[in-house]
Amino acid sequence: MNANFKAFMLTTILIASVSTAPAFGQISNSITVTADKAAYSEGETILITGEVSQPRSGAPVALVIYAPNGNIVAVDQIDIDENKKFKTEVIAGGSLMTFEGAYTIKVTYGDRNHTTTSETTFELSGLTDTPPDDSPDMYPVVIDESEYSLEYSITGGNIVSMMPNMDDKSIIINIDATNEGSLTITLPRSVIDALADDKDINFLVLVDNEESDDVMETKKSSYRILTITFPAGTEQIEIIGTWIVPEFGTIAVMILVVAIVSIIAISARSRLSIIPRY
Repeated sequence: MNANFKAFMLTTILIASVSTAPAFGQISNSITVTADKAAYSEGETILITGEVSQPRSGAPVALVIYAPNGNIVAVDQIDIDENKKFKTEVIAGGSLMTFEGAYTIKVTYGDRNHTTTSETTFELSGLTDTPPDDSPDMYPVVIDESEYSLEYSITGGNIVSMMPNMDDKSIIINIDATNEGSLTITLPRSVIDALADDKDINFLVLVDNEESDDVMETKKSSYRILTITFPAGTEQIEIIGTWIVPEFGTIAVMILVVAIVSIIAISARSRLSIIPRY
């Protein structure tokens, strides 16, 4: 049995064990989630708690909150403590929770192939500012197979497309600028943010790949609003932060790839034998 074939066999065994073990564990694993109240008014703190029956070291819980119209209004990754519990707080209302009614909290634990989920709901009422009859312009941005609707307004042109750049932690906005104008966009902190030592820093804004200083910003606890002025003929605006919704499970995949490559290298070098010789 040559070294290459031994390496191939060992790799096959490793992949099989990694891919089947989570499926077995999923049978008994479970996750729960609750809110501390059934109904909230604007400005109140929503305390969300839950428990995972069989947590894995370092693996967080993914949390998403959906509005009554189906829009995503909050995203978070929550660490699990030594008692297998997790918790987080969200302020009711704000720029995203603009509709009264039933909101859904959904938590997910696991990876892309083997996950367990749980849901709960709460009612939101007593909003001081109700949405106007004409809903604001929203543009859907798909990040890691989830859709996030970003509120915007534009003068002097139209939005052609809006997409994330995961490598650069940015949102790329392609526009058709027939005249000089401006783009105002609301960026939820749960989707993209610019931080250093947990403090706000300025987003880097590129207009046709040139850094722009003509940017105004409004900062709130759950979102930031940028107003970006652009000249006629502008084709692209890129907003670069330090954080964007991460791809769930990427780290686990990277660790698996490194492990497989390392085993192949060691096996080929040492001529490791899988079958004992007597």
